[in-house]
Amino acid sequence: QVQLVESGGGLMQPGGSLRLSCAASGRIFSIYVTGWYRQAPGKERELVATITSGDITNYVDSVKGRFTISRDNAKNTVYLQMNSLKPEDTAVYYCNAVDPYGRYWGQGTQVTVSS
Repeated sequence: QVQLVESGGGLMQPGGSLRLSCAASGRIFSIYVTGWYRQAPGKERELVATITSGDITNYVDSVKGRFTISRDNAKNTVYLQMNSLKPEDTAVYYCNAVDPYGRYWGQGTQVTVSS
């Protein structure tokens, strides 16, 4: 099993920045990709960014150039740095990890971008 705990969400004005953290515990050695997803009210959950165990990253077009996914192996933590935030970035952000045995989700953290 893998446990994921997100933190770092909150209220931010348009153009501001936030950094989300996803702390992993449990059977972390077998994780081969970690990602951030988001779900806005009335919409389906969508992929935002992923990072593989080989540090290959991928982003949805709407966040390219604004968001950066990274990880600190010593802290077993994956980050999502979000810059130039827009109101349409408002959503619950979820951390996700995949290993050979399954897919795991955190509880989510709310990000609200509003003036």
